[in-house]
Amino acid sequence: MGEKIVKVPFEEALNQTGFGKFNFSMTVVCGLMIIAMVFESLSVSYLVPASACELNTTTVQQGLIAAVPLVGIIASSHIWGYLADTRGRRKILQFSLILGFATGALSALSPHWLVLCAFKIVSSGAVSGTFALAFTLLGETTPNDKRNMVILLTTSVYLVSTGLMAVLAIPVLPLHFSYYIPYLGIHFNSWRVLCLIYSLPCALAALGAASVCESPKYLLSMGLEEEALGVLKTIYTSNTGKDPDDFPVKSLILNEDGSSTEYKGVWASIKAQTMPLTRPPLLKNTFILALEFALIYFCINPYIVWLPFIADGFIKSMDRGDTGLTFCQMIRSTHDAQNLTMANVDESPDCSLNNFAMIIVLINGFVLSALNLVISGVVNWLGRKRLLISVQIVTGIAGLCINASTSTAVTAVLLMTYIANCLNFGVLTTFSVNLFPTYLKAMAVCLTLMVGRASAIVGINVLKQLLISNCELSFYIFAGLTVAGGFLGVFLPGDDVSDIPAYDPEDRPAERRSPET
Repeated sequence: MGEKIVKVPFEEALNQTGFGKFNFSMTVVCGLMIIAMVFESLSVSYLVPASACELNTTTVQQGLIAAVPLVGIIASSHIWGYLADTRGRRKILQFSLILGFATGALSALSPHWLVLCAFKIVSSGAVSGTFALAFTLLGETTPNDKRNMVILLTTSVYLVSTGLMAVLAIPVLPLHFSYYIPYLGIHFNSWRVLCLIYSLPCALAALGAASVCESPKYLLSMGLEEEALGVLKTIYTSNTGKDPDDFPVKSLILNEDGSSTEYKGVWASIKAQTMPLTRPPLLKNTFILALEFALIYFCINPYIVWLPFIADGFIKSMDRGDTGLTFCQMIRSTHDAQNLTMANVDESPDCSLNNFAMIIVLINGFVLSALNLVISGVVNWLGRKRLLISVQIVTGIAGLCINASTSTAVTAVLLMTYIANCLNFGVLTTFSVNLFPTYLKAMAVCLTLMVGRASAIVGINVLKQLLISNCELSFYIFAGLTVAGGFLGVFLPGDDVSDIPAYDPEDRPAERRSPET
């Protein structure tokens, strides 16, 4: 009689693959995907002010251009989550990145601001799933005890990316050249070159996605046990250098709800992927996470988008010798000076961004990345729930104090501290990755992010208007809501698994129930 094969729970099997070369390479590839997403979705932060003179855009139009990437992201997040949960993480990542590169590169040839909006909606929509799916793929190939750390480390790439965008803008935007393309009626100049450069990471990330393995947890959730076991053996061999046959696990069990089934149609399938998130026991976590994402993205994403504009106004005010002014007074002073220059027909309007201001953006990105590395090292010790609440309250209080400072040094520190609230992007993502069943995970991450990005669209347009018309009020609103988000974090589940509600197989929709259920 043959030896009885013991089915090993997936998480236990994944832990036995070790942590090493495979995980480092997967982190690098997922980091490249994050860079691609950031470059494409935040490129408008630099392109909007740099293209203002050529495209002749108003403040309202600039706000619309800055917000359209989030419109594209929201419009497609649901479908990317569905496709990733039913067609695979790796395949969908490749397709979305290729589409993002193609449309992002074409946006450099936009003859009108509306055309630029259209291309940016498509390109950002294409890469919208990249952020969520990269974290999902990374989480499903990393042992549980290292998962929070790796996800937070990858979030550092997000923060560094904003600095890298400034590095690229510093030498490119000041270039003085212009080649007229008669068929399009455009002048190919520096901001268009920068637009092309910002699309390149999508192409590189697509190549990286082609080189990685599919998520073994996804394969197992689809009933492909042999394929999942093969991926785990590949991870084991890469990390340990041992033969695949030495892998101690011979059979797997997912040990959670979800199995591969047939659907009556696409919309029925999407409904089956979404409805469990709106029912007990998942409803509470879905609602609190979505609301927390909405508050954080509304309060901090607009400042990230407009940071080049903010830093430019801050530094130009200092260059003019303005002293004893609050931050908001400095921004208004720069805006008034620029309007005066544009109204003077004897002077050519200057839409270039101050180089030192871009260096400030770069420094900010690297400082935040360093802080994120520190957080990734202490998250397991401190606890992600306590960490999220602490960051929300500290950064919110800093934002509330900005209006009271007339010292440029103190103001700069307070502003950087407030923007550090973006560190919670990664912390919140760890909640989404850990709280939901595998067959719903990508959908859950995409949907919670979608809610956050929807609030960011409102925030981006509100902030740009308030910075000019009532800057002081903007900090009271945005920073006040940041503090409120800290108190909301009290209702999130703790790090203990016992705090997370079990998902009863009977609660899932009939379309997803396996025969034995």
